[in-house]
Amino acid sequence: MYLRMAKRFLLETDKRLVFKAAINLGWGGARSVMRFKSGLKRGEYFPPFLYISVLNSCNLRCQGCWVDVAAKSEKIPAEDLHRLLREAREAGNTFFGILGGEPFMYKGLLDILEQHPDCYFQIFTNGQFITDELAAQMRRMGNVTPLVSIEGTEIISDQRRGKENVLSKSMAGLKRCIDHKLLTGVATSLCQTNFDDLLREEWLDRLIEMGAMYAWYHTYRPVGPQPNEQLCLTPAQQLKTRKFVVEMRVKKPIILIDAYYQDDGQALCPAATGISHHISPWGGIEPCPIIQFAKENIRDKRHIRDVFTQSAYLSDFRKMTSETTRGCIVLERPDLVKEFVEKHGAPDGTARKTALAELAAMQPRPSQASQVEQVPEKSLAYKLAKKWFFRDFGAYDRLKN
Repeated sequence: MYLRMAKRFLLETDKRLVFKAAINLGWGGARSVMRFKSGLKRGEYFPPFLYISVLNSCNLRCQGCWVDVAAKSEKIPAEDLHRLLREAREAGNTFFGILGGEPFMYKGLLDILEQHPDCYFQIFTNGQFITDELAAQMRRMGNVTPLVSIEGTEIISDQRRGKENVLSKSMAGLKRCIDHKLLTGVATSLCQTNFDDLLREEWLDRLIEMGAMYAWYHTYRPVGPQPNEQLCLTPAQQLKTRKFVVEMRVKKPIILIDAYYQDDGQALCPAATGISHHISPWGGIEPCPIIQFAKENIRDKRHIRDVFTQSAYLSDFRKMTSETTRGCIVLERPDLVKEFVEKHGAPDGTARKTALAELAAMQPRPSQASQVEQVPEKSLAYKLAKKWFFRDFGAYDRLKN
């Protein structure tokens, strides 16, 4: 399988892009994590990975979306985005996830990212704004990987995403990326309506045949103003997802990403461990994208490293979460999250200003930590990578006691 994977990288993508990813993402990301681990010993927290929602606008209306896509457009100004990337790089970061809304509705986004050639950017997109010109620019830049969201068959995609002909348009954008030999991924938010269609070997085989180099299975979370709880996976389906990913990692020549388990199969929350946090379109520094409350903002005059390190809000969130569960605290204990943001007086960072009421209305649900069976990695490569660079880093030691 490893030889087949290597062959795909050598023959199906631009070798310069592979080298750029190895340096900026691989080596740079490893150094970011090592710097993060060193900071922990000094009681300092600066996440090695940052996720940035550059704007709230989107052309789709997805079920269960927590982003105010129908509200007045808000985006991080170019000068603030430049400063954030520059200072985060100075603090040790090289990898940034770029989210929205739909990031490619941000005019000039690639021109901004191009000015940070020593960083690596993963753009979460529905793919419908990707033209040949944009794909060619990403190839020229070399430090961008598009992650195109595919949510099901033609009918299911239209239902999930609130528009017509969604799948064909997204697949067209995906194809343009692959035709330009970009390192391209496909993301899916698994839910009741797409679970049986996309959690299948046949789907991965199709992605491999098309030329996608990686896939990322997210788990649908019932948050936002219209949470659509009927779409949630059952604990049995969550366990099946974990087993499928672990099995396919030793069988298929495609990288499979997950963000909620370490090498031994134990669950974790990236925000609770301090591995990553989120920046909203309004500049708010949030624990994660679905907790839309912030005490700090990137427009603070302090260096971004100091803003994170000196944040009692983020520090207390990590402590509260890690003492409660290894899973998603928003799903398992929305009541605690509500109490927490009220205690800290953290403002609602949404345009709709109903996020607190949404938390109050949420019913506790099982998350990835609710599984009765832990599924360790079978792939040696994934096992070693996670063991060194994607663990809880001792965050849950208090939970053990």
